[in-house]
Amino acid sequence: MTHTDRTIRVSAVVMRDDHGRVLNVRKRGTSALMLPGGKHEPGEDARTTAVREFAEELGLTLDPASLRELGIFRATAANEPGHLVEATVFEHPLVSGAAHAQPRAEIEHLEWIDPAIARGDMAPLNTDYVFPALLAEN
Repeated sequence: MTHTDRTIRVSAVVMRDDHGRVLNVRKRGTSALMLPGGKHEPGEDARTTAVREFAEELGLTLDPASLRELGIFRATAANEPGHLVEATVFEHPLVSGAAHAQPRAEIEHLEWIDPAIARGDMAPLNTDYVFPALLAEN
């Protein structure tokens, strides 16, 4: 297996509430909280993946024109040992209903998390790259 075979390409979405907390999800059978999002389907661009995955996981519709690319980050995959994740991360304004979103599909739990507070149950993508990038913007 080559290094590129072990890279999982995904899109993810940062959505913050009025207190600056970031919406995170945990997939069934896993322990790490991560941003909503997922793997690209064949022929799908990163933006389309972000919108589709957010709707599948949380039942909320995003406006593709409102997605702002935060960056492309590579980190150790939280739930797939020996793999890296390469995530195109977008930020989207808070949408109506987000405060009362319910987990769907493979999502078991969701939680609004303050990016300034260190936690041991977060995916490396968040703790090593996304949260520091968000904090640097403030």
